[in-house]
Amino acid sequence: MNDFQAVADRVEIEALRGEFTDAVMMRDRPRLASLFTPDGALRMPNIPAEQVGREEIRAGGERLQSLWDFFVQNTHPGTILLDGDTATGRAYIQELARTLDGRQGLNYAVYHDRYQRTAEGWKFAERVYEVRYLDTSPLAGTAPHAAQGSGTNPADATATPAPAASFTDPATAERLERVAAALRAGGFAAEILDDAAAARARIKDLVPEGASVLTGASETLRLSGIDEDINASGQYDAIRPRVLAIDRATGADEIRRLVASPEFVVNSVAAATETGSLVLASGSGSQLPANAGGAAHAVWIIGAQKVVPDLSTALRRVEEHALPLENARAQAVYGMPSAVNRLLILNAEPRPGRGTVLLLREAIGY
Repeated sequence: MNDFQAVADRVEIEALRGEFTDAVMMRDRPRLASLFTPDGALRMPNIPAEQVGREEIRAGGERLQSLWDFFVQNTHPGTILLDGDTATGRAYIQELARTLDGRQGLNYAVYHDRYQRTAEGWKFAERVYEVRYLDTSPLAGTAPHAAQGSGTNPADATATPAPAASFTDPATAERLERVAAALRAGGFAAEILDDAAAARARIKDLVPEGASVLTGASETLRLSGIDEDINASGQYDAIRPRVLAIDRATGADEIRRLVASPEFVVNSVAAATETGSLVLASGSGSQLPANAGGAAHAVWIIGAQKVVPDLSTALRRVEEHALPLENARAQAVYGMPSAVNRLLILNAEPRPGRGTVLLLREAIGY
């Protein structure tokens, strides 16, 4: 190899490492995955996470990204050792991050790299992430909301937040398929149905007559007729009518036990992400234990307008769209405002077969 070729190779590998950080910061996961060979690997033992192949790297990155409040990565030059069409090297990393559940910190890390020359240029054959220093002290700074971005398009990183009206638009068929695939990867059963009528019929297949069933306080269930089918037909051991008949002052413990562990819970959600998470919000939290795992089986019916790119957008949908509508309903029905006092985020189903998601092609509910 001549000196000119060696210089060119080093420049291209250094650019590859810079491209990696740019794709991370711009939340452009398809571009990030394209920087690896088809069988390339991204290994992060400290997280822990390991992704092999471009699709796993893309999907795994989107799942991690959905947890961020903000994330900043800087890459500093390291070593490059060339060996024909392969190379090894190290890149030095400084990162600041805060996740939506409050974890935060500053770290310094090393990427131990293997590179491969391909027809498309130099690619990562493997990146192994090693944290050398971690400080989890509270970070004093914040990220401007408009800089967080919500999609995988680089332009999203500087876009202003989507207006609330965008939370009413039904997702495209492609986006619904993406949600379904991500949910299945996380252990949920996921089906795409045409409309609420199809979901109403499917519930009768999924929930056997006589089963104890708790329904959530959901506009989707009410508008679809599913709430009436379960709570007023006499075909099921319906929990909600039983709860409403109990004196709240003397029967609080009985109510708590009834709603915590029914055989089935049937509900909707405030948002479903393209990275495979479901977000439920509640004022009292009473219905959340059954959804989280207390019920032996769970079915969630989700209108197409509830699909969002990631978790940060899902939380915005809760606050900016669902809460004002639920607040108006609560004022009219109960004479008091609503609030998001409890949030439940389901990122995966550890008991495969327990949770079924019915994604609708039509918009329904909040």
